Amino acid sequence: METVTLRNGVEMPVLGYGVYQVTQEECERCVLDALDCGYRLIDTAQSYFNEEQVGAAIAKSGVRREDIFLTSKVWLEHYGYDAAKASVEESMRKLGTDYLDLMLLHQPFSDAYGAWRALEDLYDAGRIRAIGISNFYVDRMVEFANFNRIVPMVNQMETNPLNQQSELLQWAGKYGIRLEAWAPFGEGRGGLFENETLTKIGAKHGKSPAQVMLRWNIQRGVIVLPKSTHRERMQENIDVFDFTLSNEDMAEIAALDTKTSQFFDHRDPAMVEWFARMVEERKRNHDGASEKKSW
Repeated sequence: METVTLRNGVEMPVLGYGVYQVTQEECERCVLDALDCGYRLIDTAQSYFNEEQVGAAIAKSGVRREDIFLTSKVWLEHYGYDAAKASVEESMRKLGTDYLDLMLLHQPFSDAYGAWRALEDLYDAGRIRAIGISNFYVDRMVEFANFNRIVPMVNQMETNPLNQQSELLQWAGKYGIRLEAWAPFGEGRGGLFENETLTKIGAKHGKSPAQVMLRWNIQRGVIVLPKSTHRERMQENIDVFDFTLSNEDMAEIAALDTKTSQFFDHRDPAMVEWFARMVEERKRNHDGASEKKSW
């Protein structure tokens, strides 16, 4: 597996397995399959509700913990210094580990600064090998890089041929921040798996459009997190290190950029309100569960 070097010298696999929307029932089996296929970067999050299943798979896999690059993310309801710090400890407990390779702030809202200070202190204590952010658009990323003691090492963003994040990639490079792609296939939206340009380039190299998309991002220096619950697709997605896209190929893919999210815009005020409502709803559900449990 090829790696990239983060700004603090930590080596991180350039391709990993993400478990977003992988159910608790399937997660353990999927992570075991991914590790068996050769994946060594596993990406989860508190809000995915499958950290325990990821931890169980790692424990059963026979792969040494130090050979796995394990990522999780702090969710909004745990922002602020004390809550974030406690939530990271809880994530480690669920994952069955006493350290994390990378911990991200999942969203750019609420008391992100307080949560970041918690990650900085855990990083200083050696509990987290690298810290970063997720869904921080270019202005918020630059702000965060300039107004914190430790510059983020990674920014995980939606990055695919229809939303290429070229400006973000340029500014991330200025600050030594690695861009990491969630939804590198755009979940197939916009017809990416059937796209004529990607299909043509793939045919030239004997590869699928999905493999072309992954290779394209890797050649841009972007870490990729493809997800599939099917072992054969996992194997296909990791089989992208035996070919190279030409400059012409890269230019043709660059021309596909619409600079538009295939999902939602974190700068949309209505979307910010949606996130706030979700946090409040989860708090109510958690308080209700705690109250019932106390009975």
